[in-house]
Amino acid sequence: MRIKNNKSKHFTKSKKYISLIEKSFVYEVASVTPITEAINLSKKTGNKVCLKREDLQPIFSFKNRGSYNKIKHLNNTEKEKGVIAASAGNHAQGVASACQKLKIKCLIVMPETTPEIKIKAVKGFKASVILHGDNYDQALAHAKKLCKKENRTFIDPFDDPYTIAGQGTVGKEILDSGMDFDAIFVPVGGGGLLAGISAWISQKNKKTKIFGVEVDDSACLAAAMQAGKRVRLKSIGIFADGVAVAQVGKHNLEVIKECVDEVITVSIDEVCAGVKDIFEDTRVLSEPAGAVAVAGLKKYAVRTKKKNLLAISSGANLNFDRISYIAERSELGEESEKILSIQIPEKSGSFLRLCKIFGKSQITEFNYRMSDSTIAQVLVGIKIKDLKTFTGLKERLTSKKFNFKDLTKNDISNDHLRYMVGGRKISTNNERLFRGEFPERPGALLDFLESLGNKWNISLFHYRNLGSAFGKVLVGIEDNSANNKKLLKHLHKTGYNFSEETNNIAYKQYLK
Repeated sequence: MRIKNNKSKHFTKSKKYISLIEKSFVYEVASVTPITEAINLSKKTGNKVCLKREDLQPIFSFKNRGSYNKIKHLNNTEKEKGVIAASAGNHAQGVASACQKLKIKCLIVMPETTPEIKIKAVKGFKASVILHGDNYDQALAHAKKLCKKENRTFIDPFDDPYTIAGQGTVGKEILDSGMDFDAIFVPVGGGGLLAGISAWISQKNKKTKIFGVEVDDSACLAAAMQAGKRVRLKSIGIFADGVAVAQVGKHNLEVIKECVDEVITVSIDEVCAGVKDIFEDTRVLSEPAGAVAVAGLKKYAVRTKKKNLLAISSGANLNFDRISYIAERSELGEESEKILSIQIPEKSGSFLRLCKIFGKSQITEFNYRMSDSTIAQVLVGIKIKDLKTFTGLKERLTSKKFNFKDLTKNDISNDHLRYMVGGRKISTNNERLFRGEFPERPGALLDFLESLGNKWNISLFHYRNLGSAFGKVLVGIEDNSANNKKLLKHLHKTGYNFSEETNNIAYKQYLK
């Protein structure tokens, strides 16, 4: 999705940031990071692509800029009382490192689902850590209660002028480099980095376009641009946890409206492909949020050639257990792997006929289980060189009278079906299918089952951890009640996010 912004010609809200950026204290802790050409990305897109390497900061993220600038500007009384912040990662490290340098008491509230590597990193800066809640919102609410109780200063991760100004030094460094760019792509969570960069560049170099890039499952800025005001998303995806924010900041949106040209949304698969791109050009494993801007740049580059483009590589605090998932989904994000559901006759020679159509194409997976005596459904993963190759394959399947469906972008197929084994339920008239998320904490499954009670029977269950704070869940439930809204209402009361998928084509062909 692309949302164009009719940005203002008058810089009323953003004008003050020029002075604030110039007076920022960031270089007491931050480095002037290099801008490097991404050779492989340049060849792939037909443009000259460069990366602003914020993954090379001392905390492997740009967050030390804004955090330090904000804390440095606290008055002596505020510094003596100490600070508090809520974060699941990079902001926590930025605040903790700033407090260590300035010798200020620091308390960080982190979700209980936070990976141990990030907790250790924060404690490494001598900060006190409290684990509370399953997600950022719950940690934030607890932090604000403690803030009032202990009379500390709360350090917002993005919605603060000094934080915005600290992040804005990235934009100043880009122009100070003397390199000329047609467009700059910036990841968006709450909007601090985008507001800061755009405030500087839009007022200092009006010919360079600024693009904000969001993940489509947490696109709070796109929602705000469409509504004409800030809105709070009802739910957000957290795989790209560094940009998983439900509502864009107030100060941030004021600047963005004046200074940003367009907002682009990208999928998780496209983000994973961006992680692979950054690795191939830098040998650095970016965290998902750190590759969001690259994903947006690639989406934009489809419609332009021979331009000078820059993406912010914003962080490299990657949880190691995400690597396999990122590698797998990057193929889908690049559209170099397709997932097909193909119907074949249940008789001798059918497999051979099908495989002859694939020829020497690389098969990445082949899933089959006999379902009845006449027809079988086969789930096939296949690598392709380009869309022309895929078109040719589909034409060959059609000419040989094989019925097929493209399930490449089907969430149930990608998150669950490819990893499930077994047959179909004999009687499925009363089975309903739901897709949701469980927090990665001990007892989450037990809590769900207890909340479900004994009114409904679970007929199918598949859980897969994606290396993030939440795992994907697929659950089938036998529902004999006359009111079909009763079960859905009960699921919502459990506190977990679920959506019904009973009519999903992948479910109907393989599980029902």
